[in-house]
Amino acid sequence: MIEIPSPGLGTSQNKDPEQCAETIRTALDVGYRHIDTAQMYENEAGVGDGIARSDVPREDIFLATKVLPANLAYDDVFSSVDESLDKLGTEYVDLLYVHWPMDAYDAGDTLPAFDELYEDGTATDIAVSNFTPELLDEARDLLDAPIVANQVEMHPLLQQEELRAYAADHDMTLVAYSPLMRGDVGDVPELQDIAEKHDSTPSQVSIAWLQGLGNVVPIPKATGEDHLRQNRSVPELDAEDMDTIAAIDRQKRVIDPDAAAWN
Repeated sequence: MIEIPSPGLGTSQNKDPEQCAETIRTALDVGYRHIDTAQMYENEAGVGDGIARSDVPREDIFLATKVLPANLAYDDVFSSVDESLDKLGTEYVDLLYVHWPMDAYDAGDTLPAFDELYEDGTATDIAVSNFTPELLDEARDLLDAPIVANQVEMHPLLQQEELRAYAADHDMTLVAYSPLMRGDVGDVPELQDIAEKHDSTPSQVSIAWLQGLGNVVPIPKATGEDHLRQNRSVPELDAEDMDTIAAIDRQKRVIDPDAAAWN
């Protein structure tokens, strides 16, 4: 299993070019090394500008992007990834995702393109997003490259036990998007109690819980420096805390799994 820096920085909905660039620069300057973007987010150029503004060397940054569902036909994968690299100002990405298995996605047509990008070094590693165990089985059978990560919605109210077990069995990392439930973690009483115990916030507790699971990397979103720092400074939860959170799974989603929603 490759080591994916945790936490990462999610960038969806951060579309203003200047704000995005400054967010990335600040995040790298305060210690983030994993930056997650996507063609769907329409901010790859801003991410690239932020990386260029930072003093952190490119080789020290773990940069991930995702191919838009409409661009998942074989030829479109290559042309769209070329555009992504140009916007990002880099010759390669550390992780290239199939964003959603929908629209132009066809495993037999799409995945060979990802294999070629892996083989020529354009993508250091290959990943998928929003894949079920059945879709993962199909992709693993077709790909020569290993699937190193599956990015899915995950937080204390959507704990993804089945996918966590699958990932553990197949040397994958789960990358958790919407780990703060778009801010709603603050409304969960159990997280409020644990946060008070550790003099922290429910958001910090959610990130700490995800990191404590072992093969999960959260990618919380933030723009201001204070929130960026808070998301990297989380309490160390004890076994009782972890058990309390494990008991509150309510299968609540904040992203519609049947639509190519922003994550």
